[in-house]
Amino acid sequence: MKISSGRPNANSAIAKFIDGRIDKLKGRKSQKDVAVEAGFTNVNVLSMMKSGTVKIPFDRVPGLAKALECDPARLFLLALEQYFESSALVAIKRIFGTVVSENEVSWIEALRKSSDNADPPLTAKRAKILRAIFGKIGPYPGQ
Repeated sequence: MKISSGRPNANSAIAKFIDGRIDKLKGRKSQKDVAVEAGFTNVNVLSMMKSGTVKIPFDRVPGLAKALECDPARLFLLALEQYFESSALVAIKRIFGTVVSENEVSWIEALRKSSDNADPPLTAKRAKILRAIFGKIGPYPGQ
């Protein structure tokens, strides 16, 4: 699939992600509502982001993430992909490791509190219990 020179980010992960989030918010928020909540004076800017015409400025990620009701760290990593080549992204991911969402931080804090900061290993039994919490049956794939 060829990307037009005027829309270098048309098929980017972030364009698809924004489009998907706006779609999920339909019925509660319009695209215009999201743009206004994110602090954009031009409400068409989200259309331009989805079409790949403009890149998401890094300083706008927190407000946009809040308006899209998504994790700002994930959105920021997607925004980085618009600006850097894959080799730079690999280095960034190696340096910073797995990005943990705000919700995942809450889970980690609850685990630490529940275990008195014992750093318990994830055993097959614990993995099975965790999967059961989310309605999944059996161990994690590969266990």
